Amino acid sequence: MLLDTKAMRHLTAEDWRVLTAVEMGSKNHELVPTPLIEKIARLKGGASGVHKSISALAKVGLIARMKEAKYDGYRLSYGGLDYLALHTHASRKHVYSVGSRVGVGKESDIMIVADDQGTQKILKIHRLGRISFRTVKTNRDYLKNRQSASWMYLSRLAAIKEYAFMQALREEGFPVPEPIAQSRHTIVMTLIDAPPMRQISSVPDPAALYAELISLILRLAKHGLIHGDFNEFNILIREDKTDDDSTTTLTPILIDFPQMVSMDHQNAEMYFDRDVACVKRFFARRFHFESTAPGPFFKDAKKTVGRDGVRRLDAVVEASGFTKKMAKDLEAAIRAQEANPKSDAGESEEDSEEEEDDEGESGSEGGEEGLQVIGDQVVENEEGLEKLTINDGT
Repeated sequence: MLLDTKAMRHLTAEDWRVLTAVEMGSKNHELVPTPLIEKIARLKGGASGVHKSISALAKVGLIARMKEAKYDGYRLSYGGLDYLALHTHASRKHVYSVGSRVGVGKESDIMIVADDQGTQKILKIHRLGRISFRTVKTNRDYLKNRQSASWMYLSRLAAIKEYAFMQALREEGFPVPEPIAQSRHTIVMTLIDAPPMRQISSVPDPAALYAELISLILRLAKHGLIHGDFNEFNILIREDKTDDDSTTTLTPILIDFPQMVSMDHQNAEMYFDRDVACVKRFFARRFHFESTAPGPFFKDAKKTVGRDGVRRLDAVVEASGFTKKMAKDLEAAIRAQEANPKSDAGESEEDSEEEEDDEGESGSEGGEEGLQVIGDQVVENEEGLEKLTINDGT
């Protein structure tokens, strides 16, 4: 699903209150009853004002009725959740303008945004459920209540976890983007001007880059962590030149952390070995380089965890509020996706239409380019970004 913001300029303060009311009601209801929306929103215009806003929100696909519902009610769509998150980022001055989508993963969209100083940033929108939600819905043995299996809950967990790990890793000096803000299922982070490793056809010294990546895996392990998806898609390669421009070094930047696990995880050895194998396989295939050194091996890395006073970042993140239950719920959804791999490019139009029906979304027009403004007028800068002006009033 694309981030289409053209309807935001038309939302009134009352519309925002009603949209927020649907979100709040979704915590305990898959389909939020209309009387409950009225009660939470508490508009001065009463029920008539709420129904007017409901009609406006449903028309642009931010909320929707479920098919064959037994009572009158509405559910929040991904578009509605996008709007609420963007509304928060804009009100806190983290996002002022929105550009085009620059990346898409199985469970996320990557957007270019900018603050009010014109500094470009990245907005990552987690969409855990775009592909795997149908699998999760039929695989509920890990959960018993509906809320924990919802796309909204899982996407929010993915953002919370990734933001927490980025903060912890950044504080320890790991090469990761700087996390700036997190709201709902989204994260704003610094823009790294570097391509993913999968786009690089050759490097001057494959052995040196390989050694640095293996060193990163071991360094993570010493802090009690395994990336869990350490591959050419999640490693950016930045070129850093010396002051006199005589020498260029390649610096790997790690991204994408929702699948990160503790070295104490029951399947830690499998995830550790898989990360190492991904690096070995890619370097052999792309750069025709194979290390003569065996390993590294999990049993050796395990012995280094927390040694020499090194902080265990798995414990730090859990202490920050990302609980064991959250980790269990999110991991179950991620593993369900891994068990049913399916790329966005491989989806048929029928799959996409079915998914929209599943999530209660209405189709929206527009493409990746030319996202509409939030506010009273379109203002494009030289980078093609468009101004965000929140019509709040709340």
